[in-house]
Amino acid sequence: MAFSPVIGSFVAADYAVFALMLLVSAAIGVYYAIVGRGQSSSREFLMGGQSMTAVPVALSLTASFMSAITVLATPAEVYRYGASYGLFSLSYVLVVVVSSEVFLPVFYRLGITSTYEYLEIRFNRATRLLGTVMFIVQTMLYTGIVIYAPALALNQVTGMDLWGAVISTGVVCTFYCAMGGLKAVVWTDVFQVGIMVAGFLSVIIRAVVLQGGVSNILNHAELGGRLNFWDFDASPLRRYTFWTITFGGTFVWTSIYGINQAQVQRYISCKSMTHAKMSLYINLLGLWIIMLCSVFAGLCLYSVYKHCDPWTAGTVSAADQLMPYMVMDILRDYPGLPGLFVAAAYSGTLSTVSSSVNALAAVTIEDLIKPYTHMTEKHLSWTSKGLRAQFYPPLPEQTLNNICNVITVGCHYVCLLCRPFLADNWYSLSYLYFSPIGTLTTLAVGLVVSLLSGTLPQMVVLLLTILHVVSN
Repeated sequence: MAFSPVIGSFVAADYAVFALMLLVSAAIGVYYAIVGRGQSSSREFLMGGQSMTAVPVALSLTASFMSAITVLATPAEVYRYGASYGLFSLSYVLVVVVSSEVFLPVFYRLGITSTYEYLEIRFNRATRLLGTVMFIVQTMLYTGIVIYAPALALNQVTGMDLWGAVISTGVVCTFYCAMGGLKAVVWTDVFQVGIMVAGFLSVIIRAVVLQGGVSNILNHAELGGRLNFWDFDASPLRRYTFWTITFGGTFVWTSIYGINQAQVQRYISCKSMTHAKMSLYINLLGLWIIMLCSVFAGLCLYSVYKHCDPWTAGTVSAADQLMPYMVMDILRDYPGLPGLFVAAAYSGTLSTVSSSVNALAAVTIEDLIKPYTHMTEKHLSWTSKGLRAQFYPPLPEQTLNNICNVITVGCHYVCLLCRPFLADNWYSLSYLYFSPIGTLTTLAVGLVVSLLSGTLPQMVVLLLTILHVVSN
């Protein structure tokens, strides 16, 4: 396909599709605000009365785990470094098994709302407070990345108003979180994961048609060295190998599924432990589908631009703009479809932010307010609704304006605090007499190591192999 130096811009149909996604999300919040007027306690509001079933919770877990970073940055990562990123699908299996069989039974049987309540039961209040504060800081920072980075990438490629998108999604997200509680968050996620898949499919189908079929796309990827799944190099300094992804990915993502409040809060809201475990295993299918879509979208991106890279040509200023660029390039003659893809990206943002806001409200109520006040359940319920309106994260504009890889910085924010706390929870589940002093030391050392680890130099991968260039 010939390279086009001109990219399209949003038209009325695209804005209409995007607005419809926001409208439906808000409507779900209104619905659960009306039918949930009987939610008189904070626990009922935060945990959905522990009446949720497996399928909606599973889809909610998938939607919030796969943020806009997945929609925009994963295809760019595959385009640059190859499809080995898809091996994370193997680590997801281990993550789900460990989370459902080791961590879930402990949290569910305790009947707690905040995962950090466990730290006081197991250690002491100081450990619980430390965990809560670290979670709040990490979640606020990461959620800021999730909101602003995709908006910046989409603005620079599609011309969509940056702050209009940020403010509108923020208002809608805060609205349905505050109105409908956990049930609104879960069912909105169900709707949004469908939008994410539809957005991916619109791009993939069009790219397959343009490139003459799936086989051509795979052939182009193979010639360009992008089907690099089986790299068994044992060096931990390599960006992606079989070992770093399967084992490293297992530990990183277990810190999300096993102990992170946003994920745990959803699956322990199920009406039984059986439903809770089923939600995790069904969620695994959702993770595989989204991963397949994002990896194949990256291969489509490579197939379309293998002879002229928009990034090195200076047409886009960052790798995370590559996917929006292709959308505007190949779908510009189909009004509404670029809007569908942007709606997919922002569905990822909304699902992640709403889950984070709900989790932040839960830990604030349970860990910072309840133990030190004597508020009634009605007042706590109103307070939890008010907190949702306050927990709109800071937007690190100056930092993100210079970011060339959103997926990397997103992982850094996640790993910075989650890795030390995963170690803490492993110790607490494994060693009955592990002391609070040892736990706090583990957290401190883990945090320092995370801060000092730094970032490895970027690995350069040629768009075409030398052999392919010579042969032509």
